[in-house]
Amino acid sequence: MSTDTAQVWRQARAVADAVLYEGYLLYPYRAGSRKNQSRWQFGVLGPPRAADTGIGEDSSLSAQVLLRPHGLPWISGAVRFLQLQHRGPERDLGDGRFAPVEELDAGAQTWLRWDEAVEREIPIDRVPAPSLPRTVEISVPAGHEVEVVHGGRLVRTRQQLRGLLSISAEPDGDLLRLTFDVRNTATPVADKDQAIATSLIGTHLLIEVSGGEFISLLDPPDAAADAVARLRQHRCFPVLAGPPGSGHLMLASPIILYDHPQIAEQSAGALYDSTEIDEILTLRVMTMTDEEKAQARATDPLAAQIIDRCDSMSPEAMLNLHGVLRDPHADLVPEVPAGVNWWDPSADTAVRPETDAVLVNGVPVARGSRVRLRPSRRADAQDLFYANRIAHVTSVHEDVDGAQHIGVVLDDDPAADMHDWYGRSLYFAPDEVEPLEGSPRWK
Repeated sequence: MSTDTAQVWRQARAVADAVLYEGYLLYPYRAGSRKNQSRWQFGVLGPPRAADTGIGEDSSLSAQVLLRPHGLPWISGAVRFLQLQHRGPERDLGDGRFAPVEELDAGAQTWLRWDEAVEREIPIDRVPAPSLPRTVEISVPAGHEVEVVHGGRLVRTRQQLRGLLSISAEPDGDLLRLTFDVRNTATPVADKDQAIATSLIGTHLLIEVSGGEFISLLDPPDAAADAVARLRQHRCFPVLAGPPGSGHLMLASPIILYDHPQIAEQSAGALYDSTEIDEILTLRVMTMTDEEKAQARATDPLAAQIIDRCDSMSPEAMLNLHGVLRDPHADLVPEVPAGVNWWDPSADTAVRPETDAVLVNGVPVARGSRVRLRPSRRADAQDLFYANRIAHVTSVHEDVDGAQHIGVVLDDDPAADMHDWYGRSLYFAPDEVEPLEGSPRWK
């Protein structure tokens, strides 16, 4: 594996790990908290018929992706998920006898009865696309392990997991459509405890191609838009993974992500609740009492890592969590003239939407330009109603991230003059408008 490929995989795995553990353990990280007693995660594939009987979740997920071949494409990757592992503490009664307990005081460490998780990864061996379809068996054996601790022992048990990954390929014009279907094929069970014990938890796919490149499903090229629209996803959505610009790795995630997702460099470690803000969660952990922290440490080794990391966090590390200004644009941070209040419109001298312009296909577009609207796939439902309509530009804006936005009013809107008068515009990106003849030139 080349250095560049290894870097792509490292970045993709970091995001995949966040997906794998999302919801696994939630603040306040104690077994006694209600939300950790009724745990749930994304991407849970229950045993067959579990969803129909109300004791578990759907047994399958499937993803379709598009790739553009460059010669002979080869497919590889992995299916990743968690296996539930029950941890039962038992007190030593002497004479080789042990009694199950809810809590075991093992000297400096306390252990609670708890369901842990074991990471599992099933490789997808490298295969040429023309040789598809292919099936990959998912088989994880049951397990029983005993760890002796002070005052007793910990008994860890796992149920057998079984599943099947089916991979197929078919042409779609000049592109190739790949279908990945993951199914839990375990024996049907009768209750919720057995259902989750035989489930594949946090299931997702990392798919790699050599001899080709994947097509973005969020922002496809125009030539691939119809083929993307024909794709079907079930309980997951594939996005381009790895650094921006790379197109050889896809992450089919049960959590909707954007292309090339990344873990913020300021994040010192996983908090297993990625819908929250690291700074807020860290501050909350710091306010926990010593007794609450001890209960969290007794719940799960991963919770103990969180507590220890937050307790030892330096002021500099905490400051990094507070926020980062990325790609600042000096011309978008105007200086306030002396004697002018910051809220006074005359204080903003950096941008002038009524006179600013942007180049679209080499044509300057500014207030007064006439354009044809071409909403892209990222547009919302309302914007799609304006496809191919003619409009005139009212303003050009740039936000703090450097993205440009063109304000327009429809030419055939009976209230166009009124909208223009009080500043009610529709907004489109530069690549969503087509300049028409008569657009004003630079002044």
